[in-house]
Amino acid sequence: MKQLELAVRADMEVMARAHGLTALQYTALTVLQRHPGMSGAQLARRSFVSAQAGSEMIAHLVRKGLISREPHPENRRVLCIGLTEEGRRIVEACEGETSELEGRMLEGVASADVRSLEGLLRTCVRNLGVL
Repeated sequence: MKQLELAVRADMEVMARAHGLTALQYTALTVLQRHPGMSGAQLARRSFVSAQAGSEMIAHLVRKGLISREPHPENRRVLCIGLTEEGRRIVEACEGETSELEGRMLEGVASADVRSLEGLLRTCVRNLGVL
């Protein structure tokens, strides 16, 4: 699994760099695309970084105008994070490239095996308490 992670990360770094991001920043943006309104702590956990690294990453993405923070409607001390229009644009621009990477990775793997792999990976992630 580690070899696959390193191979994917190398390609993701190249793709993200072309859009002025790191792979981790791109990951954070895709997490927010699927789960808008997260807190900084939740985003850090789902992006697989420490709270401190998450805080720095969030500040950087805010400065770049890719995400915004708004007070939670019920708890004004909590800031909910969401994508800006520019953040959405970058995620959409990268979707084709990430789909192409996934296609290359899964070339020659039967559709039923892909579905099985996806389910197994979701279970592994859930078992580790990330989702």
